[in-house]
Amino acid sequence: MPRYLLIVDFQPGTDPTPMEEWTPDEVDAHMAYYRRLNDDLAATGELVGGEILSGPDVSYVVRSSGRDATSVTEGPFAEFSEWVAGFQVVETATVERALEIAALVSAVPGRGGRPLAQPIQVREVVGTPPRDAVEMAGWLDDVQGV
Repeated sequence: MPRYLLIVDFQPGTDPTPMEEWTPDEVDAHMAYYRRLNDDLAATGELVGGEILSGPDVSYVVRSSGRDATSVTEGPFAEFSEWVAGFQVVETATVERALEIAALVSAVPGRGGRPLAQPIQVREVVGTPPRDAVEMAGWLDDVQGV
């Protein structure tokens, strides 16, 4: 069955108010929604995994040629809204079901209990990576829509 990565970043959705300005009850409701959703998806066998990630201020970018010294730079990244906050991996029979789950993630409550309508990126997990130039060319054609 196909697996899909649901990516949550810090784009605000319908309410640009930072979470630091929410009430404790609003934050608790937000987190409780995620727990219930993940519990429901685990019960149906659709949740493969998911994690919340550290912020960009404690992240690294590594570059290496494999021969010379490795370059390691620290965050933060340029745009707060662009860094990934967390992700879920779901396994579903259809892409339509993965999109339904992404809609549930998008509807996480924010201030006043209103759904945030956060944009959630949905990407199929490819599985076996291309093994050679021919397979890589086919994969590139697919992702570029050629």
